[in-house]
Amino acid sequence: MVQMIGVLVLAIGLPRMFASIEHGGHLDNSIMVLGYVIMRVAMIFQWLRAARQDPIRRDACITYVTAISIAQVGWVVQILVDFSVLTSLVLGAVLLLIELAGPIVAEAKDGGTPWHAHHMAERYSLFAIIALGEAVVGTLATLSAVVEAQGWNLDAALVGIAGTGLTFGMWWVYYMLPSGPVLHAHRERAFVWGYGQMLIVASIVATGAGLHVAAYFIEHKAGIGPVPTLLSAAIPLSIFLGAIYALYYYLVQRFDPYHVRLLVGTAAVVALAIAAALAGVDMAVCLIILTLAPAVTVVGYEIHGHLHQAESLAMDERRTLH
Repeated sequence: MVQMIGVLVLAIGLPRMFASIEHGGHLDNSIMVLGYVIMRVAMIFQWLRAARQDPIRRDACITYVTAISIAQVGWVVQILVDFSVLTSLVLGAVLLLIELAGPIVAEAKDGGTPWHAHHMAERYSLFAIIALGEAVVGTLATLSAVVEAQGWNLDAALVGIAGTGLTFGMWWVYYMLPSGPVLHAHRERAFVWGYGQMLIVASIVATGAGLHVAAYFIEHKAGIGPVPTLLSAAIPLSIFLGAIYALYYYLVQRFDPYHVRLLVGTAAVVALAIAAALAGVDMAVCLIILTLAPAVTVVGYEIHGHLHQAESLAMDERRTLH
């Protein structure tokens, strides 16, 4: 509950931080950082509780406590001292590295903690589903903009199909990752996989934000043209798909030429959507074309990709046994 309060405080501080960046001078991230500190201090108490209840793994738990505590001291300094934007960003990057390094040290040097690979994969996947909710909200905003401006027409139908199709396409692609089986056999690959999820979730949310931008464009409230509007969804979508393929390769550690064909097809679809926007094609139609980008991977996986994945996992299992 305390951690959720921290999330609320952090969210309240975001507009203030972006406003300070817009006006220049200094970075006013005090409220946002305060919310983050609340979240992490609560986590310190969780790890102290774990250290008390599991003496065998006490060293690992205390390492988590130490890393988080050191980082929080730095974050509190950011609240109390009025740094420039550049100094704040550099200090924030250093503190972020401390936060991310703590688990690596605890798991690698101090005996680690017990975790179930399939359960962990499911937790991360549910986080991705929550992030996909932003795309649903973006679809609603875009659809509402069309209906308000033009009433129920073909554009409204296309926008609804595009936003929903894009969301479910990303959901389908995400679940093609063989996370559970690979992490069960190779626990040492967990950190790259886990930290890679940060990029995936961020790109999911950014794609939903891109649909919000499309809504502003359709309502004639956006200060940008059709191509930047489309790119606001196309770029994070491309990052998402690229990250999925990169993470897939890291997990199975086997290059699949079939993926090259799928990536080329995906890039062609994204390029076609951008070309349509350049040609002045209606934004709803451009979004429909963009929706086909994850569909390339979905169709390719359902036809042949799942067989390639099964073969890769079987080969990995044989290598592990030998």
